[in-house]
Amino acid sequence: MSSPASTTAAGSTVDDSGVEVYAPVDGPVLRGLLYPRRRRWTASQLRELTTRATDLLRDELTGAARYVPDQRWWARLALTDGVELWLLTWLPGQHTEPHDHGGASGSFTVLSGELGESYRLPPDRVREADRTAGETVAFGPYYAHQVHNRSAAPAASVHAYSPPLLDTRTYASLADVPTPAGRDSGVQR
Repeated sequence: MSSPASTTAAGSTVDDSGVEVYAPVDGPVLRGLLYPRRRRWTASQLRELTTRATDLLRDELTGAARYVPDQRWWARLALTDGVELWLLTWLPGQHTEPHDHGGASGSFTVLSGELGESYRLPPDRVREADRTAGETVAFGPYYAHQVHNRSAAPAASVHAYSPPLLDTRTYASLADVPTPAGRDSGVQR
């Protein structure tokens, strides 16, 4: 492992290769999942990343998680030129606004608890799903969703996006998500 070259906000370090990792979960297991030379990750590669990170780093992630009553808590676990990896926590009633990921592909794996997801892949209708611990969802760049903890217990999840650092776009409702030009079917099989 490279020695840290600098420290960033929120307890992360950046090594000589430019990889940023959150110190509480830093180590050879996480770094072995990151492939810093990969510039663009597919939805299936992101699925593998969030699934493996959750499986291999369960204790570290559980120990790093914080639950904040006033808002959802999150920490960026890693950032490379091709991917960003996040840990999010959800107390009962906490949720996101309806949003997309600005053209990024993504994945999330429920680390603990249960999360509800309303989602849409335009031009299809809005769908609902309950996501339980260990379940992973991967999606391409046109996917929009709203995630919420409707249960009575806290939840945590691990998320990955590629390309990294794209701004999300929020919507009043998922029905307002526009259909991209030239897209005639929202379902990718």
